[in-house]
Amino acid sequence: MNTLQFLADGFATAFQWHNLLFAFIGVLIGTAVGVLPGIGPMSGVALLIPVTASMTGGLPPESAATSSIILLAGVYYGAMYGGSTTSILLNTPGESSSVVTTLDGYQMAKQGRAGAALSISAIGSFVAGVFAVLALIVLAEPLSDVAIKFGPADYFSLMLLGLCAVSGLAGKSITKALIMTVFGLLLATIGMDTVSGVARFTFDIPILYSGLEFLTVAVGLFALGEVFKTILEKDYGSGAISKIGRILPTKKDLKDSAGPIARGSILGFFIGILPGAGATLASFFSYLMEKKISKNPGSFGKGNIAGVAAPESANNAASGGAMIPLLTLGIPGSGTTAILMGALIMYNVQPGPLLFEEHPQVAWGLIASMLIGNLLLLILNMPLVKVFAKVIQTPPKYLIPIIVAISIFGVYAVQAQIFDLMLLLACGVLGFLFVRNDYPLAPLVLGLVLGPMIENNMRRALTTSNGDFMIFVQKPLSLVFLIIAALWLIVPILMKRKGKSVIINEEG
Repeated sequence: MNTLQFLADGFATAFQWHNLLFAFIGVLIGTAVGVLPGIGPMSGVALLIPVTASMTGGLPPESAATSSIILLAGVYYGAMYGGSTTSILLNTPGESSSVVTTLDGYQMAKQGRAGAALSISAIGSFVAGVFAVLALIVLAEPLSDVAIKFGPADYFSLMLLGLCAVSGLAGKSITKALIMTVFGLLLATIGMDTVSGVARFTFDIPILYSGLEFLTVAVGLFALGEVFKTILEKDYGSGAISKIGRILPTKKDLKDSAGPIARGSILGFFIGILPGAGATLASFFSYLMEKKISKNPGSFGKGNIAGVAAPESANNAASGGAMIPLLTLGIPGSGTTAILMGALIMYNVQPGPLLFEEHPQVAWGLIASMLIGNLLLLILNMPLVKVFAKVIQTPPKYLIPIIVAISIFGVYAVQAQIFDLMLLLACGVLGFLFVRNDYPLAPLVLGLVLGPMIENNMRRALTTSNGDFMIFVQKPLSLVFLIIAALWLIVPILMKRKGKSVIINEEG
């Protein structure tokens, strides 16, 4: 009954006219962000943090935090849908989780079934989004009750698991991912130590005493990094857009997609809960599962509608699932949720076990708005399929200056310091160089966000144990998290070596 009352209060918050407007703006921008290749949900959310701060400036702090996170979350799950548009029409994934959609979606488009592919993608996204929110409603309270019992040692090990999970799954090389994780943790140490008052890595520059602004680093790495990549590599995209025929799917299409949508939603949600797993892994797993259980696996990659329905459902369900560790444990499971967490902290709202107690308006208002937002997405995207296809044709000569302008004005509006503009530019160059050399950015962002929290919990644990590091293995939960974290890194390495040895033996 408690949960239903809180949910009713959440709907009362979400149905306020300005929050409905923010939800609509969020899913609209999110869909456009997903449609535009290369921007992705991380860049979109990072870019809009300063915009939402100025839009909610006149509201009370709690209402401002609620409205901002409603808009930013709308961008997040809106972008998860929007990425399918370019995958289907141009064979170009709007973002990484839509890579699998290109395999069958583009083939359907070439067969004149682009409309059916896009509409099934929208329906699958809606079903998966609603399922994820309902599961979030059921599981959020029990998980937050469990999380309250976590001690500092348990929290330290859990955050370490989150970092190892992202490092183990991000990019082609675990070594490079670990390097980026450590780099993010190092950046997080810059500034005045809150316990001892000692200045760390500030080089006697007063402006660094407060540390690096998370927003500046995120916008620089993702948005400006993509701009530099587009300009320097002349990556302007090419190819003719496939014609969109019939918009609504046939009865056979709906029948063939029902099973994949249901399975993709369930699988995607539970993969999304895992820190670091994310929507990309969920979409790959769901596609592979559908291919394995199909009576005609040879049809995959040749325009099978299940190859669109399953991954698109999975990546949207995963974005809902990723909200559980963020809201209940304070652990962002992906780069985008790390940025959302940074936005909440900017409003003095700490995600974690006490969120539902201390800020129920923010937590339940967000959950209720996700249901409304998914309905808005369906209403918005079904009739506007042809319109969004036109967004793909936005010339880079217009798009790049807009991204640069929003980046510069957004960062300057928050900090009003020239130093932050220089940092923005430096992070943009670094972002381009990292991506060009296959160094993943998500571990760096997670390291930057989780660094101070890992340090604080380690200190608290060591204070209670009088400096004895054995506390991390003496606590059962902490030990379990550390073992899982170690396995997350070791198992892929062992599997890789085993694969290499098999190849060597076969060649020998």
